[in-house]
Parts: sequence; structure tokens; C-alpha cells
Amino acid sequence: MNNREVIIQGEGILNLIPQRPPIVMVDSFFGIEENHSYSGLTVTADNIFCETGKLQEAGIIEHIAQSAAARIGFLYTRQGEKVPLGFIGSVDKLKIYDLPKIGMKLFTEITVIQEVFDITLISAQVKVEDKLIAECRMKIFIKKE
Repeated sequence: MNNREVIIQGEGILNLIPQRPPIVMVDSFFGIEENHSYSGLTVTADNIFCETGKLQEAGIIEHIAQSAAARIGFLYTRQGEKVPLGFIGSVDKLKIYDLPKIGMKLFTEITVIQEVFDITLISAQVKVEDKLIAECRMKIFIKKE
């Protein structure tokens, strides 16, 4: 996706994800194209996952999970349905190449590899500008009511 135009940000993100401050790790949603979705986060000094001026590994993993949640939330709200809870089932092939500093903007692409019943397998790429800083596969369980 070359167009990085934000379609949902700020308080609107809270309609897409179940998390609430101070655990919100997505601050912008750029939309969905086929099996890809795009989200972002500006790293701030008050982020609970920041230490020594950098977003730590746990924060990057949580950002990826919430990016996947924002995708599901967007699809459900578009259909007028309640946003379901999701849980990380597993994280595989995690590679973190760099920890982003305060002020940096993460741009994350979530690609759906497979959906079977209430389980979604995604791959994620997290970039700062055009530099890949992290990637993984994640299995997510959706709890539908």
C-alpha cells in the first residue's frame, strides 16, 4: 500500500480494539486491501513498553497483536457487529532487527495467511520509514459471543 492516508486515528481506534489506555499500542489505521491491513503507532515517552528511550520487544509484539485486532475490529464494525476479543495463540519466526526510539512512527502490515473457524494465522512486518524493524507470524484466536 503506497497510500499511507489515515482513515481512523485517536479515539476512533478504541472502537476497533478491546484494549484501553495505557495498553493501547495502535494509534492509526490505514485500511484494508484484500488480505492485507495497515496500522501505525508513534512511539511516545509515556508508552508503558518504553525503556531507555526505545520501544521494547514486548511493545512491538503487542503492537503487532493490536494491529491484527484493529483489522478484525474494522471488519466487524463495518458490518455493524460487536468487536470480538482476540487472544494470541502463538508467535513464530519472530525477528526484531531494531528497537524504535521515541518519536519514531511504526507502519505495520498484517497479512492474513489462513483463517480456519475462529483461528487466524497472520504474518506481520513492522517498518520505520521503509526500514524493516520486526517481523513474525502470529496465531490469533477470536472469541465470538
